[in-house]
Amino acid sequence: MTPTPSLTRRRTLGATLGLGDALFASSEEKSFARAIEAGLERVEEGLAAQLAFADDIADAAGRYLIDAGGKRVRPVLALLTAQLGDGITDAVVTAAQAVEITHVASLYHDDVMDDAQLRRGVPTAQNVWGNSVAILTGDLLFARASKLIAGLGERALTLQADVFERLCLGQLHETVGPRPGEDPIAHYLQVLSDKTGSLIACAAVVGVVFSNADEAYRPAVEAFGERIGVAFQLIDDVIDLSTQVEQTGKAAGTDLRAGVPTLPLLYLRRAAATDADAAALLVRLEAATAAEADPADFAGVVAELREHQVTRDTLAEAHRWSAEAVAALAVLPEGPVKKSLTRFAQAIVERSS
Repeated sequence: MTPTPSLTRRRTLGATLGLGDALFASSEEKSFARAIEAGLERVEEGLAAQLAFADDIADAAGRYLIDAGGKRVRPVLALLTAQLGDGITDAVVTAAQAVEITHVASLYHDDVMDDAQLRRGVPTAQNVWGNSVAILTGDLLFARASKLIAGLGERALTLQADVFERLCLGQLHETVGPRPGEDPIAHYLQVLSDKTGSLIACAAVVGVVFSNADEAYRPAVEAFGERIGVAFQLIDDVIDLSTQVEQTGKAAGTDLRAGVPTLPLLYLRRAAATDADAAALLVRLEAATAAEADPADFAGVVAELREHQVTRDTLAEAHRWSAEAVAALAVLPEGPVKKSLTRFAQAIVERSS
């Protein structure tokens, strides 16, 4: 029997945060674990309600990626950091839903721009309804997220506007590419900070803000979210080379075939300047991504890249960002929140193993 998305998320939550293991042996920690799980159920119920549209096309397309699953990383972060204040208030749940809807909306647009074929193990929305419907569905979800966040006041609107601006700038800079003379790797890491780090940081911040936690915690969780977001995406760069479609939700080399820069590719280009073997692999990779190339050739080159030193270097860089995220938590009080966030950072970089 195939596990339901909610059961899969519950198992993921336990593995990611250490919920249910020896870390949460005390009554306080068990209560903490139950609060996070109950909060996530409230978020799920709210997402189902918020993405129900009277229009049948909008309803089907709007729920499509939510129904396909997802780990709900961003809502979980909001629920976690809320434990630094009054806990999972109604405002925290609303903000967590808005952040997740914003994330899902961005996926519709990203998949159109990248011409992706699979997302979360199902055909992407534009392959079901076409580009125009996919783009408009993303717009609808952005509008729904804005309506949700507007009910929380001006501060929430500013948070939403700031992160939306960074999402757009990140996508713009990825599309245009680095300027002449700009380091492509530094450019890429900034794109990741904008496209991924900003929204994960926002999720961590809304938990603090809307649980009335000490404002002194905000810079720490914001830095944590930004850095763990970059680590998360770097691990995705490695996972893009995986052949385990049932785990990754997309075919191996999807980003490479779409021409999306990833850190292994950028490292390979840098190495090719002085390393003949790297240069030869880069030539084969460029030939294999051509439209008329044999799929078997592409699969073979992806396998070579997966085993190359540049992929190990990407993993090391992901671990570095994760370690910096944990270091940012130093100001938080000792307890289950800090432990869970630390475990969360560790789990992010273990996804590729």
